[in-house]
Amino acid sequence: MSISKRCCTMTPFLVMEILEAAQAMERSGRSIIHLEVGEPDFDTPDCVKRAACRALDNGHTHYTHSLGLFELREAISEDYRARYGVTVDPANIAITQGTSPAMLAVFSAILEAGDKVITSDPCYACYDNFITFAGAEPVKVVTSEDDAFQYRVPAIREALDDKVRAILINSPANPTGTLLPAERMHAIAQLAEEKGLWILSDEIYHGLVYEGRERSILEFTDRAFVFNGFSKLYAMTGWRLGYVIAPPAFIRTLQTVCQNFFISANAMSQWAGLAALKEAGPDVARMVATYDTRRVAMLKRLKDMGFAIKHDPTGAFYVLVNMRHLAARFDGSSLKLAYDILEKAGVGVTPGIDFGESTEGFIRFSYANSLENILEGMDRLERYVKEHHAG
Repeated sequence: MSISKRCCTMTPFLVMEILEAAQAMERSGRSIIHLEVGEPDFDTPDCVKRAACRALDNGHTHYTHSLGLFELREAISEDYRARYGVTVDPANIAITQGTSPAMLAVFSAILEAGDKVITSDPCYACYDNFITFAGAEPVKVVTSEDDAFQYRVPAIREALDDKVRAILINSPANPTGTLLPAERMHAIAQLAEEKGLWILSDEIYHGLVYEGRERSILEFTDRAFVFNGFSKLYAMTGWRLGYVIAPPAFIRTLQTVCQNFFISANAMSQWAGLAALKEAGPDVARMVATYDTRRVAMLKRLKDMGFAIKHDPTGAFYVLVNMRHLAARFDGSSLKLAYDILEKAGVGVTPGIDFGESTEGFIRFSYANSLENILEGMDRLERYVKEHHAG
């Protein structure tokens, strides 16, 4: 038996490995506090669930247009106009079964073997695998903790060569929870236009911002593909509903890819997504306010334990913490540290190495859990540090 090279070289998604180990411990009777996975703990808003039930009752159980329901694409267009003041033609939106398939489709459409894509170090763990699966190469631009792990444009420029086709950005960012400043986003847009590059903007955490405001790349350039979806903001991870906003010249190609790979996104989920955009505003506001309360509480407890956090996260639902002094006991390995915290403290956390070499020795905490569980998790972490890393 021979397994393809492109699959053999794909790295595991370590947060899922930690989660699955934690779930196995729970099945054996252990109490685990989950601060590892980036999934909202809220149930999907009732208005969204009711819309899905209506769709079933009304017989919306068939294929939709391969680009998605026009009504949903129209609502997304209106959402971007209202939020960012940009004009998006519904014809330039493709609805997908989650945001990850949108990335797979776009990377397949724009990249040839040997092409390169600029990504930051650290960044979301799956980006590089999407790029390499398409036959291209990620080019890592190292960022600094002192700079909130955000791009500096001169570093991007230095990494460019004639093989680079695109620059990938993510703001608010996973794993840091920080935002790319608007002036840098503008400068990246100018660089892309100057060099004839595409910008790939992952905007999945838009709406989950607690200080300042997020900006869409479409405010600065139309040389962009925008990825977004319903999983994070609307607590709809299991509904598998995402989308991409693409330049007009690429839509027909993306449609062909979607027709062949996916046929169409789930019909009931699309009607549910339409309700999310039109009716779930109060539910979103409540969830965002709750996340902010948790964010403040987690930051306070971590700082009280002596962990230095140079830039408070102001978006998404993550806190990335430098724990290299603890990881030193494990030859600097954040993965070994994460498993040790899981085993000895009963707290699931994500190792920084999942996101890049820059954050080896860091640990990511998610506050997508109840305040009660977060505080219990912090209590357990504090005891763990005192008992196993004292002195």
